[in-house]
Amino acid sequence: MPDVLQLSDEDQALLDKGRWAQRGGLGEHPALLVIDPQNYMVGRRGGPHDDFPLSCGDQAWEAVDAIASLLRAARGSGVPVIYTRFVLARDGSDGGMFSRKIGVPPTEENAFFEGTFGAEIADAVKPVSGDLVLVKKKSSAFFGTPLLAHLIERGIDTVVVTGGATCNCVRATVNDAISHNFRVIVPREAVFDRIRMSHEISLFDMNRFLADVIPVDEVAAYLEARAAR
Repeated sequence: MPDVLQLSDEDQALLDKGRWAQRGGLGEHPALLVIDPQNYMVGRRGGPHDDFPLSCGDQAWEAVDAIASLLRAARGSGVPVIYTRFVLARDGSDGGMFSRKIGVPPTEENAFFEGTFGAEIADAVKPVSGDLVLVKKKSSAFFGTPLLAHLIERGIDTVVVTGGATCNCVRATVNDAISHNFRVIVPREAVFDRIRMSHEISLFDMNRFLADVIPVDEVAAYLEARAAR
């Protein structure tokens, strides 16, 4: 357990008593979701990130490399790959409560606004032909997008959720996925956040009752095994 999450004996006993964090298991027909791997989220590899006010910094790039490995595994096995991009109008008029909470970032070109560098997907994990890219306006990849219809059409029973940020868009997507009765996998090293505490608590909570949070190598092996089937 990371230092940021030192459970008390009382909390651990509660978890043990309730038998929380059981493995939900891996399905037969996965899809790989890559949530908002955009320039504004990852900044510049190796930094500095000062001109990317919303960047998750170096930890984002560690996750990007893990995502790249999962993309190779998925594409090599014919597993569907679906991206999302969080993109708002330049005046923030379609941002709702989100825009009211954070205001307008001081560096617009390196933020999430339509037509900017910041809104584009980072080159290190660019989509390829056959991948699906959806634009969203809210945290969850399901809200206001055709994601659910695409998953149903492809017969998907398991979603592997990667990207950022762990505490909001990833967690919201995971919550909606289980609400639609998908199995959900979160590769621990392939998600990222701005604040370590938020990241670790979100992983803990998701593993407790929403998803299987497991190592990226195990997820890659699972995706690669799809080719044999």
